[in-house]
Amino acid sequence: MTFTEHLEELRRCLLKSLAAIILTSGVCYFFSDSIFRFIVAPLQQSLPPGQNLIGTGVTEAFFTEIKVALAAGVFFSSPAIFYQIWRFLSPGLSGSERRLVLPFVLCATAFFVGGALFCYFIVLPVAFVYFIEQYGTIGVTPAIRIGEYFTFFFRMVLAFGVTFELPVFTFFLVRLGLWNYRLMLSTFRYALVAIFIVAAILTPTPDIINQSLLAGPMLLLYVVSIGVAYLWRKN
Repeated sequence: MTFTEHLEELRRCLLKSLAAIILTSGVCYFFSDSIFRFIVAPLQQSLPPGQNLIGTGVTEAFFTEIKVALAAGVFFSSPAIFYQIWRFLSPGLSGSERRLVLPFVLCATAFFVGGALFCYFIVLPVAFVYFIEQYGTIGVTPAIRIGEYFTFFFRMVLAFGVTFELPVFTFFLVRLGLWNYRLMLSTFRYALVAIFIVAAILTPTPDIINQSLLAGPMLLLYVVSIGVAYLWRKN
């Protein structure tokens, strides 16, 4: 394929991924109320009794429902998105490796959803307890807007979902000849610094708590990726 043909293939994959997101988001919009209650549950467990999220704009609730539907659409359409990623990258693989499409889609989806669930059940409850306690230390009653909360929630969950894909995409880089386990071992110290920099960029707040909660799993995933690079190394 020429460079122009690669760009055309990329355009087709992006359009199909976008279509999958729009379709699933349309379905999720009818359940946006239930999805939103699921999203705010970690924060409500940390708020003092009688307190809840607030809205300060006339259309804030409506646009929040749309954002919730779009975010849910991204997660529910993730198998289709990963399949399109596979289609775009598969020409660089051998014939036998191209038959791994189903394991790739399943593993990529599992890691993505697993990272999001890890953030939801482990990271966010700890982070919210810490943040709400800071209001009490300065004698302020928290009044958190639904729009600001959703932005924080989605960025955190998406950051963990994407970073948990590291072992999956390490497989691609190794099979394409762009990466190997020896290089990953020799650059471990630099990777450690890069992981904390990436964690600082991806987390929506500059506190060390959230950065460490993201950097820890990323470091573990890097070690797992070294094992993946070793097992799938090219002779």
